[in-house]
Amino acid sequence: MFRVLPHIIAFLLTLLLPCAMPLRAQEPMIVPEGEPQDTTAYVDGMVLLKTPLEAEEDDGELTVVTADDYHPYGLENKREFNPSPERAVWMSALFPGLGQIYNRRYWKLPIIVGGFMGLGYATNWNNGQLTEYSQAYRDLMDNDPSTNSYMNFFPPNTKEENLNKTWLTNIMKSRRDFYRRNRDLCIICCVGLYMLCMVDAYVDASLAHFDISPDLSIDWSPAIGIDRQEGKLNVGIQWALNF
Repeated sequence: MFRVLPHIIAFLLTLLLPCAMPLRAQEPMIVPEGEPQDTTAYVDGMVLLKTPLEAEEDDGELTVVTADDYHPYGLENKREFNPSPERAVWMSALFPGLGQIYNRRYWKLPIIVGGFMGLGYATNWNNGQLTEYSQAYRDLMDNDPSTNSYMNFFPPNTKEENLNKTWLTNIMKSRRDFYRRNRDLCIICCVGLYMLCMVDAYVDASLAHFDISPDLSIDWSPAIGIDRQEGKLNVGIQWALNF
């Protein structure tokens, strides 16, 4: 009986030892070059990575799980931003600057805010000048002595009878038209900046993944040509864009 007991104990240890040891990640297989590598990893019975090309695309985000020499089990996820041009346009249309924030071009936001603030101030100032000159022109044309707001543009010691009414009428009318034109131009510029923000948001989102090849280069060299009509030599530069 004592001769059989060691064999029984060894058999029991063989059955119980794998259950007592913690599960370890499966080591990656070494495969020849040119063949797809299976990077499936198991930790505690859970699958961490199935294939290196497996990706999950959600709202505006592209999740790519990769495996390399430093992270053989694909434990580090690389999240690549994938903006939608249509969403960028609608956000910019809702409020100028939101499209640039959505595209993560934060440095453009101060430019947009500064542009609208400057144009808003210019519009308000020109509109105030237009209001004053319009009222002065109306008072000058109504022939009512009690309405003389146009005298506010002159020093207090200026007398109305010393002014040429024809000259004064032309001045008030030209200033009124000048400030009206400037006010309208500022409003048009505001609308143009609003449209430019939408176009910039759309183009920026569309070119978010535009890949510029490192082989992009330009070659130029002097060139000599012959003018067949006059029989003269022409010296110039020839260039070629390689991409």
